[in-house]
Amino acid sequence: MLTETEKLFKIFADKNRLRILKLLEARTMCVCELADVLGVTQPSISRHLKKMKAAGLIGDEQDGLWTNYFLTIGSREAEGVMGCIKSLLKEDKAIRADRARLKRTSRARSCCR
Repeated sequence: MLTETEKLFKIFADKNRLRILKLLEARTMCVCELADVLGVTQPSISRHLKKMKAAGLIGDEQDGLWTNYFLTIGSREAEGVMGCIKSLLKEDKAIRADRARLKRTSRARSCCR
């Protein structure tokens, strides 16, 4: 249990991974949408998603050419920590700004540049 908790805290120690988790609370998204909203490169987003998937926090599914990512929160420990994060980041300015950008983005806009 300590090893799993340590892994989770390493995931939650990165601000971009926290921002990704908060965006995936809103809806399923592909890498290009996440990169567009966060202003981070697609390779960087992909590395974050790989770590988050390995920790059991997110899942993915194919949709034609795209891979969609969504929250799974696979363990009791992850669920508990996510509950704290939801509460702590509820009023965070960066998270609110990300959510506002998310409302203005779409897969067509993000992925077809």
